[in-house]
Amino acid sequence: MSILTSAMLLTAVAGNCAIAAEENNFDRQFDNYPTYNGEDLELTVDKAGTHFRLWSPKAEEVTLNLYNHGLNGKPYESVAMKFNAANGTWTATLPGQLYGKFYTFRVKQGGKWLDETPGVWAKAVGANGKRAAIVNLDNTDPEGWANDKGPKVDHFSDVILYEMHHRDMSMSPTSGIANKGKFLALTERETLSPEGLKTGIDHLKELGITHVHILPSYDYNSVDETNLQQNTYNWGYDPQNYNAPEGSYSTNPSDPETRIREMKQMVKALHDAGIGVVMDVVYNHTAENDGSNFELTAPGYYHRHRADGTYSDASGCGNETASERQQMRDYIINSVKYWADEYHIDGFRFDLMAIHDTETMNEVAAELKKINPSIFVYGEGWTAGDSPLPAERRALKENVSKMTDIAVFSDDLRDAVKGHYSNAEDRGFATGKPGNEETVKIGIVAATAHPQVDYSKGNNSKFAYAKSPEMIVNYVSCHDDLTLTDKLRKSMPGATEEELQAAAKLAQTIVFTSQGTPFMFAGEEIFRDKKGVHNSYKSPDSINAIDWSLKAKNHDLFEYYKGLVALRKAHPAFRMTSADDIARHLVFDKIDSSKTPNLISYTLRDNANGDDWKDIKVIFNGGDEPRVVKLPKGEWKAVVRDGKIDIENGLGSYRSSITVLPRSAAILYK
Repeated sequence: MSILTSAMLLTAVAGNCAIAAEENNFDRQFDNYPTYNGEDLELTVDKAGTHFRLWSPKAEEVTLNLYNHGLNGKPYESVAMKFNAANGTWTATLPGQLYGKFYTFRVKQGGKWLDETPGVWAKAVGANGKRAAIVNLDNTDPEGWANDKGPKVDHFSDVILYEMHHRDMSMSPTSGIANKGKFLALTERETLSPEGLKTGIDHLKELGITHVHILPSYDYNSVDETNLQQNTYNWGYDPQNYNAPEGSYSTNPSDPETRIREMKQMVKALHDAGIGVVMDVVYNHTAENDGSNFELTAPGYYHRHRADGTYSDASGCGNETASERQQMRDYIINSVKYWADEYHIDGFRFDLMAIHDTETMNEVAAELKKINPSIFVYGEGWTAGDSPLPAERRALKENVSKMTDIAVFSDDLRDAVKGHYSNAEDRGFATGKPGNEETVKIGIVAATAHPQVDYSKGNNSKFAYAKSPEMIVNYVSCHDDLTLTDKLRKSMPGATEEELQAAAKLAQTIVFTSQGTPFMFAGEEIFRDKKGVHNSYKSPDSINAIDWSLKAKNHDLFEYYKGLVALRKAHPAFRMTSADDIARHLVFDKIDSSKTPNLISYTLRDNANGDDWKDIKVIFNGGDEPRVVKLPKGEWKAVVRDGKIDIENGLGSYRSSITVLPRSAAILYK
């Protein structure tokens, strides 16, 4: 499961190097394994027959088992596979195109027969993913699939991300959606809340976001697909089969083609609505240790270990994978390429990305760009624990400038704006706590070098770690930890609903006007909560499902979010693409935060990034009192003020100064 810990908690580089040297005593045995990167792992079907190839270089024997059914019954045939020592693979060919059949491998190593496994490359599986399926993928393409494309993306800073979970979006009776909790939920148009407001895909289009970031959609371990009436909930950060869709999100988990076809239908429906699809991927660990498909095919190889041979655990989930080993690196690269090619996925969010090495991540991005120049990659630039991989090789947020076409989440802006993620009562800039001004400014300039930002005063980061704003994703909440609504309620006891929503508007205004890429959590725009549950990864739908009746109750908040999206899309000054441009065009007012805390004011000047507005004034007041802020000479037209937003008609004209209410933002232009 994803855990938002700061990379600053990691141990020093020297200490990690010592650990790495020590762990080699165990892991050195894997250094000389032959590797194989052919396109025929682990199944190909052609006119000559059905061909199997399993990479397991130290196996003593491998048996291929063929089944008529995806879950029950004994194999109708078992075949001894042949070994190729040069590339470490075992092969078998059977006559005929065995579409509709299922298979597993069984490996003997160290004199012991391991449990059956579908292998690591199963692209179709039966219920609960224990047997791989032989399907003709061409038969799973929805009508018009050959011409399907996601939105064109010139710059990552143009993207507006909306993070959602399949069940959260549609399970509530208030969603008006028939295929609740399914891929098909996002194919339904004209769905309405009880009050007659848009839900589902129409809501996303109305809000104006450019991409949905969907929590894990591959086949994961925790839900029994044969007993869906239990309504078991999980986020899906427990990977089982990385290259097949999750069965519980399909209308028929027992039919391997159904889950594939319905996921493609979802992607196409979103594309038809002008919305891109980002897939949340979790290559950093496996749901099981010895029982994982990795261990059942090539024991020891795919995971990192401690010196005593036990699993290293930088994921906090019991193990971590070894991306620096060639076969694992190739696996990650080929897997994302498969999703991009077969499912037309538009981007990838890497869970605990710092468990992977920077070289692997660079190759991931480079290979994806060959498939689709609009694809983008981002991830969590931290781990959940220490790792044998030396810190200088990890895809940490501090190392993001060693990578190309990769972005990381900004925990700087997140914690500074709303208060620390791990302390529910802690306040931040937007909720009246002083001392966070400089860290908020780090977020505003997307962690790039700026002459007016003092990184020595940063809470989480002490240097400008991003070479470009396109390396940074800004947010204040996500699926992890408290929702913004719950965080505000816990950190602002006694506040009225109006005061809470004012703080929410200010927090999101900071996110949507900062340089970098904005990211929001599904339902925040209607003040969704999770009843105060901090970690809802397996909480029931009663906690996680979005109550769409909130859209009518909090319609003013929704309209404000919608306005923020429109403001950002219409004005490239908020979407600069180089650190030099930010340093040149973004000028902070000189404010003594010791005398005037929780106030930030800056100007985006000289038609920044080709903007139609010559100068834009942005003011954030996170304090408890109204603040009078001086304006440069001339007439300024407000588009954001007092918790309202109106880009077309404006909210009044001002000269010399403007009064900004507590917990609010003001944006003006001339």
